[in-house]
Amino acid sequence: MKHFEHPDKFESRHIGPSFDELNQMAIECGAQSVDDLIDQTVPKNIRLTKPLNIGEPLSEFEYIKKLRELASKNKIYKTYIGMGYYPTILPSVIRRNILENPGWYTQYTPYQAEIAQGRLEALLNFQTVVADLTGLPIANASLLDEGTAGAEAMIMFHNLRKKDKLNSHKFFVSQELFPQTIDVIKTRAKLLGIELIIGDHKSIQLNNDYFALIVQYPSDSGEIYDYSDFFKQADSLGIYKIVAADIMSLTLLTPPGEFGADCAVGSTQRFGVPMGYGGPHAAFMSTKDEFKRNIPGRIIGVSIDAQGNRALRMALQTREQHIKRERATSNICTAQVLLAVMAGMYAVYHGPERLKKIASRINNLTKFLSQSLKQLGFEQKNQNYFDTITLLTDKSLQNKIHTEALKKEINLRYNKDFSIGISISEATTFEDVIELIEVFANATDKNFEVRDVNENDYESYNSFPAALKRKSNYLTHPVFNSYHSETEMMRYIKRLENKDLSLVHSMIPLGSCTMKLNAATEMLGVTMPEFSELHPFIPEEQALGYKELFNELEKDLAEITGFEAVSLQPNSGAQGEYSGLSVIRAYLEDIGQGYRNVTLIPSSAHGTNPASAVMAGMKVVVVNCDAHGNIDVDDLRKKAEANKDNLAALMVTYPSTHGVFEESIKEICEIIHQYGGQVYMDGANLNAQVGLTTPAFIGADVCHINLHKTFCIPHGGGGPGMGPIAVAKHLVPFLPGHSVVNINKEKSIHSVSSAPWGSAGILIISYAYIKMMGSEGLTNASKAAIVNANYIKAKLEKYFPVLYSGLNGRVGHELIFDMRSFKQSAHVEVEDIAKRLMDYGYHAPTVSFPVPGTLMVEPTESESKAELDRFCEVMISIREEIKEIEEGKADPNNNVLKNAPHTLQMLISDKWNYPYNREKAGYPLKWTRQSKFWPSVARVDNAYGDRNLVCSCIPVSEYAEENLAN
Repeated sequence: MKHFEHPDKFESRHIGPSFDELNQMAIECGAQSVDDLIDQTVPKNIRLTKPLNIGEPLSEFEYIKKLRELASKNKIYKTYIGMGYYPTILPSVIRRNILENPGWYTQYTPYQAEIAQGRLEALLNFQTVVADLTGLPIANASLLDEGTAGAEAMIMFHNLRKKDKLNSHKFFVSQELFPQTIDVIKTRAKLLGIELIIGDHKSIQLNNDYFALIVQYPSDSGEIYDYSDFFKQADSLGIYKIVAADIMSLTLLTPPGEFGADCAVGSTQRFGVPMGYGGPHAAFMSTKDEFKRNIPGRIIGVSIDAQGNRALRMALQTREQHIKRERATSNICTAQVLLAVMAGMYAVYHGPERLKKIASRINNLTKFLSQSLKQLGFEQKNQNYFDTITLLTDKSLQNKIHTEALKKEINLRYNKDFSIGISISEATTFEDVIELIEVFANATDKNFEVRDVNENDYESYNSFPAALKRKSNYLTHPVFNSYHSETEMMRYIKRLENKDLSLVHSMIPLGSCTMKLNAATEMLGVTMPEFSELHPFIPEEQALGYKELFNELEKDLAEITGFEAVSLQPNSGAQGEYSGLSVIRAYLEDIGQGYRNVTLIPSSAHGTNPASAVMAGMKVVVVNCDAHGNIDVDDLRKKAEANKDNLAALMVTYPSTHGVFEESIKEICEIIHQYGGQVYMDGANLNAQVGLTTPAFIGADVCHINLHKTFCIPHGGGGPGMGPIAVAKHLVPFLPGHSVVNINKEKSIHSVSSAPWGSAGILIISYAYIKMMGSEGLTNASKAAIVNANYIKAKLEKYFPVLYSGLNGRVGHELIFDMRSFKQSAHVEVEDIAKRLMDYGYHAPTVSFPVPGTLMVEPTESESKAELDRFCEVMISIREEIKEIEEGKADPNNNVLKNAPHTLQMLISDKWNYPYNREKAGYPLKWTRQSKFWPSVARVDNAYGDRNLVCSCIPVSEYAEENLAN
């Protein structure tokens, strides 16, 4: 029936080069064909003998039909469950221009500041929103979710204990914290030897054994407490205070920083970010200035460029956790940048006055609901409230209310003590509240009539103490007071977008990061209401479409990795590493070997590997690599034997971080098992394995899967990410559980993320990719990635030495070019090459990782042969520019590389004090005249930014002073 098949296959849309081009490229690499090249690259002893059992691919049209069928199985009820997740209204101008715009969602983490100024400004806005609303001066550029943010704050303050508190290991957790946050904190505390004391903050007797505490504001039940006296008691004992706060409520309530908090954490989900059945959402953390060098995650700061102009950058970069490695205090790598951008833009669009009105409306509707239910005879558990009330009922009445609510397709929170929680949101209307009241009236056989409602009564009535009413201003900066019409907002978003290089402009050839196509059809489900508007704690029968998707995705990922089962909960790659190690530790404890706590990690490993091991309470022992970049098997065996009594795991990346399929990988795994350890495989380079081999076949026991790399979830400028773990049969009982939704296995560890399925809203993307590629397509993608990398090697190795290659001179899906000799021959640093690439319209490859002075290139399978050739032409041109310095034709200190990147402002300036012409600077190759991405700032001065740290929008007064000075 071939003649009746539609010719348009998704595989040919995803894979850049055609079949014929791939064979031609393989021949140029010295192989006879694609398959011959793969045979020379991937060791025979790890090759699969059977194809993947994923099934035949769906066309894009067929997939969209299937997606709609899945969506129809999810039911959108009106949800008032709360617990940190709320219906919200995402302004269409933000939905269309950011969330659905590849110019925003395909960007990479802003390590190259000169071509990321737009996103950096959006993140600076986010930090300002958080700092202003929490009343604490330093905020990071987002965390994964509220639960992990709370756990990160706990760990930060455990690390910050002073000398007189080094033996203090108790952490007080208010019993009124959200249950999912408590669960995540339990997971983190256990492996670090922190003792949790969960109780009532009103009666707990603090003493010197405590190092920190955390409370919820407003609390889980909706109660709003004045924590001032409690915090004063903590202060007298040197105990750090953390507040998990509702960001919307802080427009009305006294901010945590004003009643003594050392740190505030929470989620910005209700600032226009859909619930997405649990995520992704940008969490926040803010703290005092004295902790600015200890706060985990990324901080955006203000600096200057080489021309003296204002420029933004990632501040305190030397403090990034992956650089600290085994000395890390956090393993955070992926943040939730795209979601932080959206939340920050929500604040920009609404501004302080409208935000306050939104919060006041929520509060007024809650007051009306509360007073009306009291008239019906219901007793309220919480005296004070912002948006949440908890009603006291018994089992029989709770069941009646539940029945009546379901008739009207309403979800409430039904607690184990038979109380009922109701949380009002921005999306709630006055008519919705009437409907809620009718549910309770019908359940009690009482009549309810809407009498004339005097809105002034609810505006003047306080539902929380006057002492807790916010008096301080917030969001006074012009950016939050200028773009309130859609026209102005649209132009502001576009202005920032135009300052950022993304995949819409050119290939982003980052080694280890797999910046491949994020196809439009894969993205469709993310904004479908049936997927985006579901609360993660709704009854299972309302999310049958999600359940089917999860089951199929877990099955397919298990097949792809060769493992028995998968947990979708970890919501980043580093989180997956941590989860996998936690599962290993739980297994070892279960078999009576909980004392095993040593992890072997190759010196070439990703920096998050040792950081994750530290977070999991492990001791790190580094294994050397040989001269060819492979794990030194003799050193591994020696260290495994030396630690045989305590060996817990090996963390290994395959192909290696050096871009090579190591021939001895099976032997390496066998050595670890011989000495009682488990093998953890880092899934960062899984893109070269799919369909060719599997972690299980190689000999691993667990791996994490970077869905934002191999499986097409966009990087979103540094997040969202997802890092599910796949495990062998003996580890299945220990996969993460959840305290609210019962997904628990036989011996599940506590949650590693706030939501049961992590960032469920973006799992649709990976599901789509797998379904549309099918078994053969997935395998072909791996082959194409390997061919593309070897093609670049063949084209460029005579210009730039390739540092490592495999047994047959082949590389995996990525390769490392050694640039260190140019420092000697031309005074050119690897950073100079990275910055010069911007003048050609390219993002730099990975700089100085895993080897200082090198560039690691990964082309991915999505880039066409034409784009690969263009990139190679650029690299050859840069080599010629280096040659000009070597031959004395160009000044060693004043040349196109040292002064790169060149901005448009530099080229059109009246002053041009360079020994080369403007054309050479700005249009180095002919085709750059036709298509040119201009960096918006010149080279950024990192040292200046660290010396003069500014991490939020500068106050208006400083702008005035600056203008006066000019």
